[in-house]
Amino acid sequence: MTLPQSFIDKYTQLLGDEAQAFLESFDKPAVSGFRVNPLKAQTKEFDLKIAQTPWSYYGKVSGKSIEHVTGLVYSQEPAAQMVGQIAAPQKGMRVLDLAAAPGGKSTHLLSYLDNTGLLVSNEINKKRSKILVENIERFGARNVVVTNESPERLAKVFPAYFDLIVLDAPCSGEGMFRKDPEAVQYWSEAYPSQCASLQKEILNAALTMLAPGGSLVYSTCTWSPEENEEVVEWLLEQEEQLSLVPIELLNGMVAGIKQPQTARMYPHRFKGEGQFVAKFQDKRPSQASVKLKPGKSNLTRDQLAYWQAFAKDHLTVSLKGLMQVFGEELYLLPEGLPDLSKLKIARNGLHLGTFKTKRFEPSFALGLALRPDEVSRTIALTPDDFGRYVTGEALSLPLDLPNGWYQVVVEGNGLGFAKWVNGTLKNYFPKGLRMK
Repeated sequence: MTLPQSFIDKYTQLLGDEAQAFLESFDKPAVSGFRVNPLKAQTKEFDLKIAQTPWSYYGKVSGKSIEHVTGLVYSQEPAAQMVGQIAAPQKGMRVLDLAAAPGGKSTHLLSYLDNTGLLVSNEINKKRSKILVENIERFGARNVVVTNESPERLAKVFPAYFDLIVLDAPCSGEGMFRKDPEAVQYWSEAYPSQCASLQKEILNAALTMLAPGGSLVYSTCTWSPEENEEVVEWLLEQEEQLSLVPIELLNGMVAGIKQPQTARMYPHRFKGEGQFVAKFQDKRPSQASVKLKPGKSNLTRDQLAYWQAFAKDHLTVSLKGLMQVFGEELYLLPEGLPDLSKLKIARNGLHLGTFKTKRFEPSFALGLALRPDEVSRTIALTPDDFGRYVTGEALSLPLDLPNGWYQVVVEGNGLGFAKWVNGTLKNYFPKGLRMK
């Protein structure tokens, strides 16, 4: 890989004796990884486990595989996985992923939350927020709202609200050079300082949303001290209530420059790409949760009756949260949210389904989110059936079943709902996801 001379000079001076090994690492292949989703009913053990991690493996998973399509796995390179692991939210927490697309860190945080508490997953870029929605839907979590907002507008709705905020900040992307060689073209000697200014603006907004006693995880996929340790130092000077939490250095991670509590990942030391992580603790005493005006259910009496009839006939669990209708679409929002009506929403909680004429039709997302033991009627597909179903084919199966809605199950995990009619499983796999 051809690197800018100013980049080579910078890191030769910064890394000293290690500079040659660091620079040579750019001519080696990028390292791939993935995580197993603990929210799924059936999980798997794979080869090449990443040491000292709960769900992580080296390797690649096909986007057409059963594991990917059912949300059992999420592809994320190993260094980026360390951000979620360092954040490690406790169950029941209110969490914000402030720059969330494409969804790796959000899905990792959701693994720890285990369908408790709530996650607000935000992405300011509208196009990228759609990718974020798709990835979170496949993961099958029930306690997440995806917003498409600026940090400043979010701060007006969520003052002093979150127990944990994760900001994987927009950065100069040096750590992604191997994975995305085109990123080299955007790099210049002045670029890191420009990025640092933006990072400080975002942090200022983020801190207004942090509850007293909460935690802030700040990360970048770059090695530039201007965007890493210098931003950390600036934040500590600005906010006296913050202190650094020491990060355990795992699997080749090294301490930050003059900041042993922070962590760096270099590709010649850590089997992965580039990352920097710092974790802050707010030293103010924790307080009772801020009381904000909650949202209200807007279902009509008929809509509520249609949903309740479906749930009684098809679900074995009672779903907790706030139900709201947008158009004819029914969503389940996590409990404890304020009124979100002034925000741009990309995914308003879990999409339960659609109200049709005098009936309710369940969504693909609901069938992904529910475990088979939470549904009263399921139809299990073989791998061959799966291959035909994801192309959009209706399936004639040798089953003697009453007509109606069933959760489609593949290898023990849900893949949406579909209607069984006179020996045929109608195809409800979303057209935008179908494979050739």
